[in-house]
Amino acid sequence: FHTHRAMGHVAGNFDKDEVIRGLPGNVACGHVRYSTTGETALRNVQPLFAELSSGGFAIAHNGNISNAMKLKRELVRSGSIFQSTSDTETIIHLVAMSKYRTLLDRFIDALKQVEGAYSLICLTPEGMIACRDPLGIRPLVLGRVGDAYIFASETVALDVVGATFIRQVEPGELVIVSEGGLRSIRPFADQRSRPCIFEHVYFSRPDSIVDGSSVYNVRKRIGAQLAIESGVEADLVVPVPDSGTPAAIGYAQESGIPFELGIIRSHYVGRTFIQPGDQVRHLGVKLKHNANRALIDGKKVVLIDDSIVRGTTSVKILQMLRDAGAREVHLRIASPPTRHSCFYG
Repeated sequence: FHTHRAMGHVAGNFDKDEVIRGLPGNVACGHVRYSTTGETALRNVQPLFAELSSGGFAIAHNGNISNAMKLKRELVRSGSIFQSTSDTETIIHLVAMSKYRTLLDRFIDALKQVEGAYSLICLTPEGMIACRDPLGIRPLVLGRVGDAYIFASETVALDVVGATFIRQVEPGELVIVSEGGLRSIRPFADQRSRPCIFEHVYFSRPDSIVDGSSVYNVRKRIGAQLAIESGVEADLVVPVPDSGTPAAIGYAQESGIPFELGIIRSHYVGRTFIQPGDQVRHLGVKLKHNANRALIDGKKVVLIDDSIVRGTTSVKILQMLRDAGAREVHLRIASPPTRHSCFYG
C-alpha cells in the first residue's frame, strides 16, 4: 500500500510528478473531506489505513456513523487504540476485532454493528469493496473506463475521467472487485431506502444524476414550483451563487421576471456553513460574495437560495443587497425548513 495524505485542495496536493510516481499500483481510492465529525487535521484525512492480520486495509467514507461514540467507548475498553477523531476509524477497529475468519466476513460483521449513513470504498490485498448503508442515505455509483471499474459519490466524477456509467450501488449492497472480476452480495435485510434530500438540494453538483434524476432539472423544477406557491412582483430574480442558480432560473422562467447575476461569487472560498466558528463563517460570506451594485440599485429583488442551514449566508447577503441600494428584497428558499439537527453527515 502506498499513500499520500495532506491538507488543502486536491489540485494543490497532486500537482507534482514525485507525488504521482510515489503511488504505483493498479487499484486506488481517494477521498475529499469536509469535517462533520472530528477535527480538521491531518490525522483525520482519509483514506484511513491499518495493517490488519490479513494484510493492509484502507477505507474512505462518505456519511456519518451516528453510534460512533458508543462503539468507540466499547472498543477502547477492549484494548483498541484510536489514531484519529474520525468516526470512520471505528469501522477499522470493528473489522480488526471481529472473530470471523475472512476479511469480507469481518467487514460485514463490522457494518452490522454500525448505525447511520455510509458509502464506503475499501482497499484490501485482494482488491476493492464498495458498499452503501441499507437505507441508501448517501449516493454511490459504479462505472467503467476501459477494463477498469470505478466507484464515485457522483456521476459527474465518471464523466470527468471518461468512464461509462453502469448503475448505482444499491442500498445495502456490497460490490467486490478482484482479479476474478466483479460480484455483488446483499448481506442486510431489505429496508425502504431513505436517500438524503440534501443531495438534490445542495450537496451534489448540478450536472450529476442522483437516484435516476438530473440534479439540475430537480432544482429548476423546485424553483418553478416556488414561483407558483410564493410569487411576488419584482424587477429581478437573483440567485445566491452557485447552488441557488438552477432554482432561480426555474423561478424566473415560471414567473416571467428577468434572471440576473446580482451577486458575484469568488470561487476561491469554500462552503461557509461548514466552516468552524461564527466569526470565520461570517468572514467567509463577505469574502465569497459581492453585490453587483449596477444591477441592484433601486430594484425590487427576489433572492433565491437553495436552503438555510445556519442562516449565516442569508442574513449577510440580505444586508449586502440592501447596502447596494435594493429597494425591496424578497427571500425565497428552494427547500423545506431545516428544523432539527442531522446526524447523517
